[in-house]
Amino acid sequence: MQPKIELLSKEIIGRIFDEAYQLMLEPGIKVQSDEARELLAQAGALVNPNSEIVKIPQKIVEKALETVPHVFHLYDRQGNATVTYGGDVVQFDPGSSGVHMLDPETLEHKPSYTKDLARVVKITEMLPQYDAQSTALVCNEIPKQIGDLYRLYIVLLFSKKPIVTGSFSIKTLDAMIEMLAIFSGGRKELAEKPQAVFDVCPSPPLIWSNFGSQNLIELARAGIPAEMVSMPLAGGAGPVTLLGSVVQHTAESLSGIAIHQLAKPGSPIVWGGAPTIFDMRKGSTPFGAVETGMIDASYAQVGKSIGMPTHAYLGASDSKLVDAQAGLESGMTALIGALAGINMISGAGMLDFLACQSIEKLVVDAEAIGMVKRLLEGMKVQTETLATAMFEGINFKGDFLKQRITRDLFAKEQYLPSSVIDRASIRAWQADGSMDTFTRAKIRSQQLLAEYKIPSTEPEKLKELQNMVQNYGREAGIDTLPSLE
Repeated sequence: MQPKIELLSKEIIGRIFDEAYQLMLEPGIKVQSDEARELLAQAGALVNPNSEIVKIPQKIVEKALETVPHVFHLYDRQGNATVTYGGDVVQFDPGSSGVHMLDPETLEHKPSYTKDLARVVKITEMLPQYDAQSTALVCNEIPKQIGDLYRLYIVLLFSKKPIVTGSFSIKTLDAMIEMLAIFSGGRKELAEKPQAVFDVCPSPPLIWSNFGSQNLIELARAGIPAEMVSMPLAGGAGPVTLLGSVVQHTAESLSGIAIHQLAKPGSPIVWGGAPTIFDMRKGSTPFGAVETGMIDASYAQVGKSIGMPTHAYLGASDSKLVDAQAGLESGMTALIGALAGINMISGAGMLDFLACQSIEKLVVDAEAIGMVKRLLEGMKVQTETLATAMFEGINFKGDFLKQRITRDLFAKEQYLPSSVIDRASIRAWQADGSMDTFTRAKIRSQQLLAEYKIPSTEPEKLKELQNMVQNYGREAGIDTLPSLE
């Protein structure tokens, strides 16, 4: 009895597909990879050699959709399938690629560094509400040419959870796959039990860049899950209407699936995205807007209608502080995504249009996620009778607290939040220091970091990983990697 929302009728979904297929023929999709254009041409697409524009017939996409896996798993370091892509399973990971970190003392947005990423990974590892890690922060002291593989390195050092990540070049993509393969026993074993999914982004509107196209091809051939992140900007780099942006998302995603499955049929791929509306007053891209959540819920419904695993960027805030706006936007959009049955929801911990990550917000968001997951469990039938047996012997007195069944079931019926959520009386709250949510989250994060223990890793595999990253660092001009202490 999982509750859900659906914003689109079957008729509208049909029209979305019809118009997406029309866009793939006119104006077509701009595909900037020679290899991707060749794959499409061999399949029967019409390629304009002078403009990189490819007109992709519906039959090519429909054939590709026949081979896409409807369900696949991500595995933790022990080889356990702990994340499921497919159906209505809902999971969460922190937002990724932030360039700033919120300083909890000064409330400044400061450039993020290795130590910041390590702290985010540790907190995420300690919080069971997060099903996966992400390469959450850019380490600004690291050269850009190895920044993506270095972020993965930090996650692998401090976590055993599955990972949502991404690469910014083909060279580093290969290196990142090799890093993951160290812990799987080889590339073949990694493809059988993937530990990570890689985000791949088309460029709005209707462009698959050389890098994006090649990423799809290389991930498909390696058997590593690809997660398309289509980003129409409603009113900017996409139609102003929410439905118009969903049509653009559909065209970009269907064309990506065609490229991906032509490279290797049967490789796993995700119908994901990070679209937003465009705020005409401020010139900004609000991820906390309800309309952004509506676009995401709608494109997810379109993807689910053809059996696609799904992803979205929700649970983030455009606020600059961990304040009431941050709670409002993050909780509301996380709930929208969950009720839409989106398989992986990225964005927790993030402020300022995904530019800034906050440890304290990550801790607060975990409580919202816990509540969301409890809602998804729905109303449970825990007892043989719904209520009548519990009224035996009550004699019109409110003595249910004395019943053994109350003690047995209250923790199953209720989500029990941490001390970050205040449910004390006002006197107890005052006696405890009259702390606000941000202060309690600071204390909680410090406790989690103090309790964190680094996962045990086979020394030879750890050494191989460290040597690999040190070699890439030397090539990029770094003699010594930054301290992790």
